[in-house]
Amino acid sequence: MHTVFPALLRFGDVGLLLLRLMVAIVFAASGWNHLRDPAGRAQSIGMSQGFVVVLGCGEVAGSVGVAVGVLTQLAALGLILIMLGAIQKKVFVWKTGFWGSHGWHYDLMLLIMNVVIVVTDGGRLVVW
Repeated sequence: MHTVFPALLRFGDVGLLLLRLMVAIVFAASGWNHLRDPAGRAQSIGMSQGFVVVLGCGEVAGSVGVAVGVLTQLAALGLILIMLGAIQKKVFVWKTGFWGSHGWHYDLMLLIMNVVIVVTDGGRLVVW
């Protein structure tokens, strides 16, 4: 393998930890918003209040698992499913484009970040 900065490779697990923490912050905040005002969120995304509560719980639980490193791959897979649902809604229901304030570029980025977590198991800095 040829790399420009081989000394930085020893920080790969720290990089994966930072990635996991960023993913966790985003999903925890989103999940908290769903749980804080399920009626308002349900209306804004066109889903039932019950679904929004389940979605919020899933986002919060997934964020905890990814951040702490407990069942990291399963937590990230759950978050991937959530992002696939968000992308599906934006593309096929709302007909939004890739870019823009409501585009699905952000959702795809979070999906790919979770794919990295799944295939690396979050690195060595995990609990279990």
